[in-house]
Amino acid sequence: MVFLLACALAVSGAWVVMAGLDDTDIASSNPPSDPATMPKTPTIVSLNPCTDAILAEVADPGQLLAISSYSHDPVASSMDIAVARRFRAVSGSVEEVAAIGPQVVVASTFLDPASFGALNGLGYRVVRVPIASDIASTRKQVRELASLAGHPERGEALVARIDEALARAAPPSGWKPVPALVWQSGGLVAGNATLIADMMRRAGFENAVSTRGLGQADYLPLESVLADPPRIIFSIGNPKPHGQDDEYRMLRHPSLKKLARTTYFKLDHAALWCGGPTVPRVLGELAAARHELRRP
Repeated sequence: MVFLLACALAVSGAWVVMAGLDDTDIASSNPPSDPATMPKTPTIVSLNPCTDAILAEVADPGQLLAISSYSHDPVASSMDIAVARRFRAVSGSVEEVAAIGPQVVVASTFLDPASFGALNGLGYRVVRVPIASDIASTRKQVRELASLAGHPERGEALVARIDEALARAAPPSGWKPVPALVWQSGGLVAGNATLIADMMRRAGFENAVSTRGLGQADYLPLESVLADPPRIIFSIGNPKPHGQDDEYRMLRHPSLKKLARTTYFKLDHAALWCGGPTVPRVLGELAAARHELRRP
């Protein structure tokens, strides 16, 4: 099987590009001896829903040969489902990649070690890009993926959209940041060193986890929220059948509706992880929540 995979990948002339060696840069191993042999607009398979959404915007339609199966799932996708379903979906196995024969494969650091080792061991270039942790890193990620696809101008256009959304979402002069809590399925909270926390700050909120001594993915029980409610709760959860019913039930508990001074606002599920085209959408939701607070 390894021999067959090696033959299939060698015949396709594939380069393997994965997404994150450190927290900001696309980095590579097994670089080609002659960089000029890398096609200017290579064919691509993306194995991560965050990179799916970016590449769908910066690559040519015929250039992006497949995206991750997550992007065909409305609960997991970070892009419009109708757009996602124009592309073939793959689960991410080495066999699938070999059968398609792209020149570049983009994946996340969550790619299983066996697949990573098999692809890397075959001598292919391996580049990894991390999850964006703030606005600056998502700008950089967009530019690097657009450059990889051979269309840097499309990356600049997407970055411009992000910057325009930031300007629209900015709070008015003199606005005092409002304490807000990002509460996820299972009672987990978003920490400060995350993209969603950066977007909250830029839209006029402050992450309430700071005063509670909590960090990224720490657990906050319903009782603590009811005892010390923030001004606004941003809920991000998955309903059945994808989420565990007990976990999701906590986010929609009837007691939350009785908090007189707390506004409950549901955010896009992709807000936690994905940058790129997700950012303008989430910033719009955050700005809408801020406007809701200003109503009498």
